[in-house]
Amino acid sequence: MITIYHNPRCKKSREGLQLLEEANVEFEIVKYLNEVPSTNEIESILEKLNKTPIELVRTNEKIWKENFKGKDLSDQDIIEAMHSFPKLIERPIVINNQKAVIGRPPEQIKSII
Repeated sequence: MITIYHNPRCKKSREGLQLLEEANVEFEIVKYLNEVPSTNEIESILEKLNKTPIELVRTNEKIWKENFKGKDLSDQDIIEAMHSFPKLIERPIVINNQKAVIGRPPEQIKSII
């Protein structure tokens, strides 16, 4: 089953969702701002993406700049920040079994469908 971590207010996320709809595949939508992933889920997503925690952070977000930028944070600190402030998580994230991509650009999603 394919899962998309989606923010309806984000243009790239909407484009990623549209791409999945057009591919005519079965998928599940997780509106991660409402259904906040646990720290364990974030760790699992990072493993599937093969990325470090900081690579999943939207570092231009006001929350990041005001609360975390320039601080000496461990990977676990960053994961906890994403859990506490899910707006910091890059989007959309699409997972298909043990593979995952960040849909920026949305065309990257095609590589795991």
